[in-house]
Amino acid sequence: MKHFLQLRDFSRDEIEHLFKRTRVIKDRFKNYIAYQPLVDRMLAMVFEKSSTRTRVSFEAGMFQMGGASIVLNMGDTQLGRGEPIEDVARVVSRMVDIVMIRTFEQTIIERFAAHSRVPVINGLTNEYHPCQILADIYTFVEHRGSITGRTVAWIGDSNNMCNTWLQAARILDFKLNIASPPGYELEPARASGVDRAHLELFSDPLAASKGADLVTTDVWTSMGFEAETDDRKSAFAAFMVDAEMMAVARPDALFMHCLPAHRGEEVSADVLEGPQSVVWEEAENRLHVQKALMEYLLLGKVDT
Repeated sequence: MKHFLQLRDFSRDEIEHLFKRTRVIKDRFKNYIAYQPLVDRMLAMVFEKSSTRTRVSFEAGMFQMGGASIVLNMGDTQLGRGEPIEDVARVVSRMVDIVMIRTFEQTIIERFAAHSRVPVINGLTNEYHPCQILADIYTFVEHRGSITGRTVAWIGDSNNMCNTWLQAARILDFKLNIASPPGYELEPARASGVDRAHLELFSDPLAASKGADLVTTDVWTSMGFEAETDDRKSAFAAFMVDAEMMAVARPDALFMHCLPAHRGEEVSADVLEGPQSVVWEEAENRLHVQKALMEYLLLGKVDT
């Protein structure tokens, strides 16, 4: 049994297998060919943080694969009344086949997984967002081929997305340029031991974007940090991805955003809606990579 709590839980070979399966599963979906290997399997989705894309993509994906899902919002369970997460894991994992958790602290999902009898998927924590990065990289591969040897420019906060991109750079061998304002830089411990072939830090977002194959960003204020909104708007004012920033990237560079997006803040409307943007394909690919992920965690490597 494997869990998927952060991207580095999987090897390069496993990630490439997921991408291969994603292509097959997506092609079947687009051609209305039923594929339901997870009949009679049950997914439990535990939400401490609300979401549109995470819930729809997992719930629709499990249904399309022949299984079923249930939603457990924190306030609707004994978790909201103080029951230890370890006890919840022991009980829930006896009743379902796989669990997705979207919560705040990474330690919560790690404690759940340590006491679970079934695979656990990280749907998002403050530290990591591995399902989104799988979808992002798969989207790049669809449009531009292998990401190995390419350059990805991350513009903005050193948040869970940024942390997961850094893991991806090391696993899949590409370079990550990170541009963040003072006070919001990558934690030194995360950069420790990472060579320059995989990571370079910038204070100037234009410099970080120069020659990039992919420019990507996220909201300036992530869920749980709303009290810092005004300070963050001031600090990140020069970090909006706009036409000038995209112009210094490669001519065929793509733009991505995990959504929801705030037009006129972290990205200009003309970039989000422009020809280099693949945000809608990126959002759709959450569905397909997560179906491949659940297939792998429940059935192992499938080649059909």
